[in-house]
Amino acid sequence: MTVSTEPSSGDVVDGEQRRAGRELVLELVFRPLSNPLVAALARVHVAPTAVVLANAATGLIAAVALARGQLAAAAALLQVKTLLDNTDGRLARATRRVTLTGRYLDTEADLVVNAAIFAALAYVTGEPVLAVLAFVALTIVLAVDFNVTELYREAYGSAVRMPPATGEPTERVLTWIYGLVFGTLDGAIRRLLRRDAIDRLTVNVLANLGLSTQLAVLGVCLVVGAPEAYLWIVFACVPLVAGLLIRMELRARSS
Repeated sequence: MTVSTEPSSGDVVDGEQRRAGRELVLELVFRPLSNPLVAALARVHVAPTAVVLANAATGLIAAVALARGQLAAAAALLQVKTLLDNTDGRLARATRRVTLTGRYLDTEADLVVNAAIFAALAYVTGEPVLAVLAFVALTIVLAVDFNVTELYREAYGSAVRMPPATGEPTERVLTWIYGLVFGTLDGAIRRLLRRDAIDRLTVNVLANLGLSTQLAVLGVCLVVGAPEAYLWIVFACVPLVAGLLIRMELRARSS
């Protein structure tokens, strides 16, 4: 599973693969902003893993700002985090430095940042149980998005090839952590999915529940001074995802 927004489709545009589903906030806002940033970073030979670490650091600083009640600052930092999160993978592909280390570091860093953000939300809202449940709900929603998209791509012959393993210690550790944290969740979700019933509508709806959109919505909630509202918005995603899964099951049975 990945909790970040990665290009993932068989359609190749501007030399890179794009998502099977289109996340509008990514396509309309963050991707255009990342184009010059990728070019600038490539020119000065910045390592993609450095961008991943900058992305994680920005997210953690945003969580601290949120916990201190600096809602507008946290909202702005979260959008910078999203920009960097959608830059690191593109930079890796543009500079031909796609690695398993970067792929797993990106996913695991996003999970740590998400946990920190929801811990901060628990503190500022005074609703720790609600925040924990919302964090779990978001993690599941993002996992469903990832696995549905992957199965859709596999069904249409556009699966993204994983970079070869190098056997380096850091890579082995990150791979082990990924399998421990996400392996069981991905396996459980895939057992619920019917690949032959996944259609473009399902993929597109789920894409717009992705992390870029989630952090944009959280930013709006923070700016208007309603952080608790975001926790309930996350919960609203759950019945929507459940409805899509039920629709897929009905489609599979009818066919």
